Amino acid sequence: MPRAEHHTIVALVEDKPGVLNRVASKWRQRGFNIESLAVGHSETPGLSRMTFTVDGARHDIEQVTKQLYKVIEVVKITDITSEDIVARELALIKVAATSQTRGAIIEIATLFRANIIDVSADSLIVEVTGGEDKIEKIWDLLQPYGIKELVRTGRVAMSRGAGGSGLAGVCGHGGNAEE
Repeated sequence: MPRAEHHTIVALVEDKPGVLNRVASKWRQRGFNIESLAVGHSETPGLSRMTFTVDGARHDIEQVTKQLYKVIEVVKITDITSEDIVARELALIKVAATSQTRGAIIEIATLFRANIIDVSADSLIVEVTGGEDKIEKIWDLLQPYGIKELVRTGRVAMSRGAGGSGLAGVCGHGGNAEE
């Protein structure tokens, strides 16, 4: 049985209503759970970039990505798992704080190069950016103080250097379509 791997998939799609639902449905139809999903505008007006993280065997992931090209609004889709990439995630963590614990929480945030972005009488909101491991480690250290709320963006990623998941080589966007 093929081994399941953690995959990072990047898709460039037309910025139109319903596209996210159609793309996510292709993963659902094949029984995949999307571990994280981040969507935002790309460098090209009218196109959005979706970054998915999913677990699955390479062959199964390839089958779904081929099916995603059948979604009219998908311009390009790339599995960047085996590429040299830069990947980050943003987390906002609301931590219970008292006058006795506030200093220790700020010290943990400083060690992780995180920012305190809100202070109230009974809590602090910590903003941290980095890899999934960094987010997990700061979470572990802040948990004893009492996590009131957590929001994570999910992974965003791109290939290092000149390569990438951009539009080079895509018909109508500066080149010929890839075969």
